[in-house]
Amino acid sequence: MYIFMNSFMSGVNSAQTQITFTSMSHIRIYNDLPADVHHILQTKDKNTLVIVNNARNVRYTEGIKNTEPIKESVSGLKEISAITEQLNQNIFIRNGVTKINASLSGVDMENEDCLFHTSDYMQQGSFYDLEKRADGIILGYKLAQNLGVGMDDNITVLTSDGISRIFKIIGIIETGSASVDKTRAITSIRTARQLFSKNRSYATDILINIDDYNKSKETSKKIAAMTDYKVEAWQEGNAQLDSANVLRNILAVAVSFTILIVAGFGIYNIMNMTVNEKIKEIAILKAMGFNGSDIVEIFLTQSIIIGLIGGFTGLAFGYVVSMIVDQIPFKIGSFTTLPIDYSPTDYVLAFLFGLLITAIAGYLPARNASKIDPVAILRG
Repeated sequence: MYIFMNSFMSGVNSAQTQITFTSMSHIRIYNDLPADVHHILQTKDKNTLVIVNNARNVRYTEGIKNTEPIKESVSGLKEISAITEQLNQNIFIRNGVTKINASLSGVDMENEDCLFHTSDYMQQGSFYDLEKRADGIILGYKLAQNLGVGMDDNITVLTSDGISRIFKIIGIIETGSASVDKTRAITSIRTARQLFSKNRSYATDILINIDDYNKSKETSKKIAAMTDYKVEAWQEGNAQLDSANVLRNILAVAVSFTILIVAGFGIYNIMNMTVNEKIKEIAILKAMGFNGSDIVEIFLTQSIIIGLIGGFTGLAFGYVVSMIVDQIPFKIGSFTTLPIDYSPTDYVLAFLFGLLITAIAGYLPARNASKIDPVAILRG
């Protein structure tokens, strides 16, 4: 049970993390809003009164104008596993009288797939077809349902600047996150730059994945020293997700610990009953000249043998149960069956704990029995 529950909970946690990072990177670089807003008229004289009617803030520079130098410098860090750029903008998608607000992502297909494995979540069509068609677009399956469209249908994309363009649906994607699939639209970054009239190296976000996503904060500090743009680790913008991961890990430890405690008491009770049933034999052995340490050694050897046999049997049954559950159909994201994580650490810990608790369970009652007077036992 320890092996199965740990494998299942670890698999669920890994699946949740994988689904979460299908559209969210470990580290994000973007152009943040200015921290302070300066007044239009600056005065050094405190006695001067300045009145400005209908004031307007000076527009700041949007996005990242030149992404290549940043990508080259960041790629030199050994922790980096993948890096890509995106152009993200809010749009309206129209199909007949239906008009829905959506988020359009212009992506670099090869790097995007390396970062998020987007091609694995394609429900229909091919992700790399975006390279072949400048008018191609991929929609989240919930967005496609709400629009009432399917493969090879035409839709109209409207930008906030009043630009409209007709796109052909060449793919449907399902990431497993309903909120993402309800608003997500994907096209090539070249097409997105043309649609929003941006230069060839413009992007709104540079997205980075590292080898260990738990170390995102440390790596983001290193990257922040390389650029003037805002560098944000995934924990900063998703505190609730980080908290959920911690709670899931605590729950997994609590369940595993409970299983081990229950198993330990069960083994102890069995060994204690075994020693009590053999109390007369123990008295005879002591009358024949066996001392207390010999009695303890006999039952400790027996308990270790039981622990070895039970340990290997438990490993086999735990693996079989995990394999059976792993075949149960369950469709979410790229998963088609219930997620199971076959971690060698779980098997090693389970076996060592079984052997340890069996040895302890055999030693304690045997030590108590070795102290009993054999004459009292034979008389009683």
